[in-house]
Amino acid sequence: MKKETQIVSVGRDKKWSKGVINPPVFRASTVVFDTMEEMRFAIQNRANGEMFYGRRGTPTHFAFQAAIAQLEGGEGTALYPSGSAAISGALLSFLQSGDHLLMVDSAYEPTRDLCNKLLKGFGIETTYYDPMIGEGIAELIRPNTKVLFLESPGSITMEVQDVPTLSKIAHQHGIVVMLDNTWASPINSRPFEMGVDISIQAATKYIVGHSDVMMGTATANAEHWEQLREHSYLMGQCTSPDDVYLASRGLRTLGVRMAQHEQNALKVANWLATRPEVDHLRHPAFESCPGHEFFKRDFSAANGLFSFVLKEGNLKAVTAFVENMAHFKMGFSWGGYESLILGVFGIDKLRTATQWDSSKPLIRLHIGLENPEDLIADLSAGFERFNQVITK
Repeated sequence: MKKETQIVSVGRDKKWSKGVINPPVFRASTVVFDTMEEMRFAIQNRANGEMFYGRRGTPTHFAFQAAIAQLEGGEGTALYPSGSAAISGALLSFLQSGDHLLMVDSAYEPTRDLCNKLLKGFGIETTYYDPMIGEGIAELIRPNTKVLFLESPGSITMEVQDVPTLSKIAHQHGIVVMLDNTWASPINSRPFEMGVDISIQAATKYIVGHSDVMMGTATANAEHWEQLREHSYLMGQCTSPDDVYLASRGLRTLGVRMAQHEQNALKVANWLATRPEVDHLRHPAFESCPGHEFFKRDFSAANGLFSFVLKEGNLKAVTAFVENMAHFKMGFSWGGYESLILGVFGIDKLRTATQWDSSKPLIRLHIGLENPEDLIADLSAGFERFNQVITK
């Protein structure tokens, strides 16, 4: 099936949906049984979609898990109450004291904090690596390296990694490969075909699509699914069926939303490329973005999230730019229908394996579903405010 058809069809097996279009919301903690035989059967098949206990899931959860696993191309999907929880749940399922983790230097800031604070306290050592390292990753592998973590494109600075090469080398050493695949969503890349073992989504973003639910997913291949599933369960990870219902409903429009986000973002990005204030774009579909060649090879489409770097600027000028926007709002996260803007400072302080030129401010945009001409007018007014400060 083509991806547009898959999005509509996945996770709608009648054993979950009971024949209705959208799988209903099943709320449950206790599940009761009439006989010991029924209870034994549920216990024996609790990992295979039998109702056993609410934390294991209900048909609402099972339907959504099946949908995400099929779209991403994995064996099974675990659910978490946020994207950060999916990252921590996946890492803690495969790391223990004395292990070594290779973490991409461009990772999402909370992921970095997890490594530097919680994992360090557990006796797990982290080495950060250049996202563009490619075959050089082999030099950083140790006998106790257990996990290689990728984020492609990278958070904020958007470097696209050579996932197949990194995965191949990691597997030569028996290392589990994890990918924060949120930017691609479940439809714009095929992580398991590139050698990834566990693909992670902040479903909060494009899957939900309406900025009103926190959720994470981690989808594993057959080799790693049982360990991810059972360890996440032991850590008490679970999600509300009401939230899962909203995520499942959002999933059905993912294809059309992503296409519109991409189209709008390309119009805005092409306009930004003409601005004299802009040094370069950090949009994977543009040659100026590190790893653009890997984007062309490994992704089927882009989305609404990208950054651009200014030739000059300071906090006061960037503040004038991003404040008083008519359509862009300042806020964290992305993936909803609304456009967002962030002036990002201190990137150099978040890097240890790579360097960042902090003299050139970076602005991150999420392009929503508004008319792009309105967004361009908004940014144009922002540049006017920016230039007024710069020229004083």
